[in-house]
Amino acid sequence: YALQDECNILYLKANALYWVKALLQMTYQFIDCAIKEAKGQPPFEVPCLHFVDAGLLFAYSDMPLATATVGPVRPRGMVSVAYLVKEFIPALLGEFVKYIHNGNAAPCFLMDMKAEEITDFLAFTQHVQYMKTGGQVYISDYQGMCGCHGSGMYLHQTREWVTFDRSSDPHTSIGTFLKDVCGGDTL
Repeated sequence: YALQDECNILYLKANALYWVKALLQMTYQFIDCAIKEAKGQPPFEVPCLHFVDAGLLFAYSDMPLATATVGPVRPRGMVSVAYLVKEFIPALLGEFVKYIHNGNAAPCFLMDMKAEEITDFLAFTQHVQYMKTGGQVYISDYQGMCGCHGSGMYLHQTREWVTFDRSSDPHTSIGTFLKDVCGGDTL
């Protein structure tokens, strides 16, 4: 890809990760609120899940990237390459698992009991996201590492999620919408 195209693709991936993290955070806020209002703790452990941390990395050149005879010269201090850097997750933490596939609303059948519990929880998160956003968005594809030494499970970002219908108010930003849905909490 040309640098501009590559930057656009990476930006879309980073932006999707930002929003799926916000949706998962909204879900945990809903759970925390429900637990506070309940008479006791739930009879099960709420999984501690999170998406991998990632960010855009831009490398700048100190030297021109091409000579005038080969092609256009990019001045010094211009972006020469871009990367989407992701949190390192050691392979020792567990195996990669597809929990819910975007092609089927039913959670994937898994042999491991802990993975099955996580799959059920992730299906629950979809219902909360659908309900809290007024049926406008939910994460439709969950995959990640299972068996992370008590610190939670890592979910890998995908761009598989149902998008917003802005026909009722095309001028409302997604951030404002999610802030309103989350009861004014900052995401």
